[in-house]
Amino acid sequence: MDAVEASERLVDKTESELMARARAGDRFAVGRLFDLHRERLRRLIQVRLDPRLAGRLDPSDVLQEVYVDLHTRLHEYEETDLPFFLWLRLKIGHRLIDLHRFHLGAEKRSVGREISLHDGPLPVASTASLASQLMGRLTSASKAVIRAEAQLKVQNALNSMDEIDREVLVLRHFEDLTNSEVATVLSISQNAASNRYIRALRRLKDVLTPRNPPAGT
Repeated sequence: MDAVEASERLVDKTESELMARARAGDRFAVGRLFDLHRERLRRLIQVRLDPRLAGRLDPSDVLQEVYVDLHTRLHEYEETDLPFFLWLRLKIGHRLIDLHRFHLGAEKRSVGREISLHDGPLPVASTASLASQLMGRLTSASKAVIRAEAQLKVQNALNSMDEIDREVLVLRHFEDLTNSEVATVLSISQNAASNRYIRALRRLKDVLTPRNPPAGT
């Protein structure tokens, strides 16, 4: 049986079935497990990779490094109670921290801002990067000047947020985590996670919604 055929036979398997095969040493099952979450992990890398490294590191390369490492470290998953995706996400985050420190060297103090998430640190997404991506999702402004002014307002709004509120926004809006996953990652209640997300969205809405000028002006 060739590699393509072996992989195709795993397409309809559930995550639990793939995990059982992977634990038994099936390398194709390991690959399929990783593929189930590849795009979500890619979004994590895109939002948390320091902008200064955008020209040096490609998200696909980071994914490949973690994938190769997974084949020899899958046994570590047995030592955690996290869902598999959140465990993978943590591994990606650790790799990003290492890459930031290695490539930025003397600048590492300025990228050392990390937020402890459940079982370790992940890089904090820069507000400049978030503002740029939010503008792409939340506005259709086409003129450069208008867009730049709006982006600055969004960045200021993000800077003014409580750090955890901003982190919840990143997790929900960019990484597409569920409210339950956010609560697990941040070790807070689901109700608190939901309230913080709503609060962050309201703050952004206040900034992005044009205010009508007073009558008669």
